[in-house]
Amino acid sequence: MSATTEQSLTDAHAEVKAEIARTDTKTALLLAFVGAVLAGAWTIARDLPLSWPALVVGSSGMVLLVAAAGLLLRSTRPTLGRHGFPLWATLTPEQISEAVTRDLAVDIAGLSRLAVAKFTCLRRAVDLTLIGGALLILALVIAAGGAA
Repeated sequence: MSATTEQSLTDAHAEVKAEIARTDTKTALLLAFVGAVLAGAWTIARDLPLSWPALVVGSSGMVLLVAAAGLLLRSTRPTLGRHGFPLWATLTPEQISEAVTRDLAVDIAGLSRLAVAKFTCLRRAVDLTLIGGALLILALVIAAGGAA
């Protein structure tokens, strides 16, 4: 394999790993945000007299936020696959040397699939968070309108 090809594979490997790290960071931030919104919405809902429409809309928003949190947790769940630490922990020193020297393309492909799966969960969770948040705001408007 040429030095240029080897460098390109090394660069691609680093890029995929960096994308996984960025996705995990975004996931952690969104999970904290969703948790704060759920806690805040629950606190507000306990103190407001809610009409049935506000209760239904608000409950729907809460369910979507819980679903978003589930997707985020699924995205951060460790994958005990064929790459990384779990693999190294099961190999002998000689097998580790062989595994490290084989083609990086296999590792890049596996990590890329992992990155896409994480990104897909994150994207769906963002969509659910937006819809759930909008429903909570609508429930608040309905509750405020009913109280006026």
